[in-house]
Amino acid sequence: MGKVYYISKNVGLGMLVLAVCGLATIIALSVAYDKEKSKNQGNVGDGASDGTSTTTPSTTPDTPKEPWDHYRLPDSLIPVSYNLTLWPRLKPNAEGLYIFTGRSTVIFKCVKETDLIIIHSKKLNFTTFFGHHAKLSSHGEAPVPTILNSWLVKKTEFLVIQLGSRLSAGKSYSLHTEFLGELADDLEGFYRSEYVEDGVKKVVATSQMQATYARKSFPCFDEPAMKAVFTVTIIHSRDTVALSNEAVIDSVAVKITTFEPTRKMSTYLLAFIVSDFVPIESNQNDLLIRIWARRKAIDDGQGSYALNVTGPILRFYEHYYNTSYPLSKSDQIALPDFNAGAMENWGLVTYRETALLYDPILSSTGNKERVSTHWFLTQTWFGNLVTLRWWNDLWLNEGFASYVEYLGVDYAEPTWNIKDHIVLYDVQKVFAVDALAFSHPLSRGEEEVNEPAQISEMFNTISYSKVCSSDNFTQHFMQSYLNTFAFGNTVYTDLWDHLQQAVENAPGIHIPHSVENIMNRWTLQMGYPVISVDTRTGSVTQKHFLLDPDSTVDRPSQFNYTWYVPIKWMKMGVQQPQYWLLQKTDTHIPMRVSGQDWVLANTNVSGYFRVNYDPDNWDRLLSVLNTNHQAVSIINRAQIIDDAFNLARAKIISTTLALRTTKYLSKERDYIPWESALRNLNYYILMFDRNEVYGVLQAYLKKQIQPLFEHFKTITSNWTRVPTGHTDQYNQINAIGIACSAGVEGCRELIKSWYREWMKNPSRNPIHPNLKSTVYCYAIAFGGVAEWDFAWNMFKNATLASEASRLRSALACSKIPWLLNRYLEYTLDPTKIRKQDATSTIQNIARNVVGMPLAWNFINARWSYIFQQYGKGSFSFSNLVSGITQRFSTEYELQELKRFKEENLSVGFGSATMALEQAIEKTTANMKWVTENKAEVQRWFLKPW
Repeated sequence: MGKVYYISKNVGLGMLVLAVCGLATIIALSVAYDKEKSKNQGNVGDGASDGTSTTTPSTTPDTPKEPWDHYRLPDSLIPVSYNLTLWPRLKPNAEGLYIFTGRSTVIFKCVKETDLIIIHSKKLNFTTFFGHHAKLSSHGEAPVPTILNSWLVKKTEFLVIQLGSRLSAGKSYSLHTEFLGELADDLEGFYRSEYVEDGVKKVVATSQMQATYARKSFPCFDEPAMKAVFTVTIIHSRDTVALSNEAVIDSVAVKITTFEPTRKMSTYLLAFIVSDFVPIESNQNDLLIRIWARRKAIDDGQGSYALNVTGPILRFYEHYYNTSYPLSKSDQIALPDFNAGAMENWGLVTYRETALLYDPILSSTGNKERVSTHWFLTQTWFGNLVTLRWWNDLWLNEGFASYVEYLGVDYAEPTWNIKDHIVLYDVQKVFAVDALAFSHPLSRGEEEVNEPAQISEMFNTISYSKVCSSDNFTQHFMQSYLNTFAFGNTVYTDLWDHLQQAVENAPGIHIPHSVENIMNRWTLQMGYPVISVDTRTGSVTQKHFLLDPDSTVDRPSQFNYTWYVPIKWMKMGVQQPQYWLLQKTDTHIPMRVSGQDWVLANTNVSGYFRVNYDPDNWDRLLSVLNTNHQAVSIINRAQIIDDAFNLARAKIISTTLALRTTKYLSKERDYIPWESALRNLNYYILMFDRNEVYGVLQAYLKKQIQPLFEHFKTITSNWTRVPTGHTDQYNQINAIGIACSAGVEGCRELIKSWYREWMKNPSRNPIHPNLKSTVYCYAIAFGGVAEWDFAWNMFKNATLASEASRLRSALACSKIPWLLNRYLEYTLDPTKIRKQDATSTIQNIARNVVGMPLAWNFINARWSYIFQQYGKGSFSFSNLVSGITQRFSTEYELQELKRFKEENLSVGFGSATMALEQAIEKTTANMKWVTENKAEVQRWFLKPW
């Protein structure tokens, strides 16, 4: 342990004297806190340069040929280490601003002679030294060039330092800066989170660096390949605790906490937090594990589940990767305001409260699963230890981590069968996006991903969910890959090299081409194929699957949109040898059958493709579902439904054939097929809930869901018990929700009675946590102002984040327009709806058929403000555009979208740029689909089933 620092009462705020192992270190901060306002004649973070020798930095003209006009750093300098001190103020200054001050010394190595130092900086105000933004010194014997000029470039977010002579290749230098920034509530960089506890407002200083926000906290080489070691010191008040990536080595009882130097890592993984949070902790195998949260949350036991499973999951990953957890502690913290679901900062993982906290009494099964599946510990290895070189290969971090997370949860909660959910949560989800002409490959060209908004746009379903299937040798190749590139950066070809070695060393593994030749077709071209199997001839063909077959694919492919496709398949329920389709057309005689024999391809959805069959085989498969559906696995029942509906939308099979896959559902009791069907039927609801088809669609749903509703009514003893199975609990929610929507007798009165009982006694909620989201939503939809106002009051007073989230979503279910308009206004008031929840709340309102036009008008009128406040770098901002426009299916709505695009070009769309193009593409496809299918769908639903 290090020594404890004591600060003399006579030392001014501008200078703190520290004693470290007998050595005196002086941190001199330029000015005292009470003089901060004199440093900034403008707003904090406006890019001005401040200090005793204040000069306004020059700005460069728009000259694209200069190095600082490019978004990527030059390759002349490489950081080695940072020594960083930050002092966040958790109370506003005289101007009402929350600020932080800091100083940083970065040691860097010059690898190519240069007379420019270009380093990232955003919204920081600098103390000047002899009129310049920084001081340069030699870290060795090399002569130090003089600084001729320095300036800030707003567009590319650089601090540029022009030198009088060149830095010498092979030599190391130190760059020292002192700066001030705003501790804003914008959820980026070093920012402020607020909450109220026991009537008192509390402020937390926290951070989110991914992808390009470290530069907003301190000047740095803010690219993932620029790995370095960080030594962090946080100055803070005595009634708070400071956390960072590493363990504390020196703790000041009054003001200062210093942390061990980090491992060599990227800037986006750095984290620091100052709060009055408390932990629950354990020490397992010399590893300190702590869960941090608001004191009330910890006192209520909401961190216990996370604490109990962290150790076992970490041990599983250590065994799986054959690599020890490299740090001495694992801190995980639940934050009131956090834009992402979680962030894998090395040693200090940050979460939304709903993604980490679980109340064993008040939380639902879904909340528990969310906590377990949002575990970002696996990225300690895939992402932190070995990191992508540039953001165009984001899937190297996220894709494998997404897959291995399922393995960790399966180890911790084996009764859940969570791996079966990959089909619902990832495969079907990414299929929908990757079937668009405006999709993108897993690996894009580096030149396509430069600006911060383009980087944020990469954090999408493709990067996270288009994961590889795993075979036995995959684990061994991961171990080799991690061992070779530990603390380094990689590109996708490095992965193929190690996978090739694993294949060559694995007995019994044979592939028709090299790993690189096979995998490049899946990573360097977008989309996926539909495999058509003709069981009459054994013909097997592939074609690029597009949801709108009339759309134009502008992105060329060097492989002409063909893939090397491994096909696992069965005949009459018996697994057959795997078959490789290596060209557009082939014949595989074993797939030729006759009579009542049937073929099913892509067993357990082991491959990334859809499957179509000849009409006879479709009929035989549907006959199996109708007579003995359990002869087909749960996963493949879901696959048959999902493939059929999407093939129909792509005009490959008829719409009525897709609808026929749902006829057997009255006999289905398993969750995954039902969920697959409901997701696909939801498209029909979105297309038809504003016209006459909706009535007959609801009548059909009522008939199909009634047996499931009665099934759960029986096994729960008239809704008094909880189903024992994990997925049964989910399917009970489906049964009640669809039954109430479709008008199954007794369902609506059941919902209303539960909610009325709660309204009579708010301190005693009779609704089981699993059913709360559904009951709240339908009670508010069936009710009026009193039901809405009651839910709003309960939302404002909720102390459990998951309960607040349920109520916030349910408030969007009202059918009263003025209530929904008022709620939309609330979304832009952070005192009513947190910034992290604003865009998702607008999306929730848009899902409501009454709320959709209101939400569209709302963002139309306020796009500039919404974009500035919520959209410049938010990963989730693209969901706002896709969520609001999912019902669009008319010529008027298409023209509205195009007008919206034209009118806001000057404002911009940030990470929603691609989502807007996809929305136009989807609306065009929806229009054609409705025109071509409306009459046929109505006739089919009118049949006397």
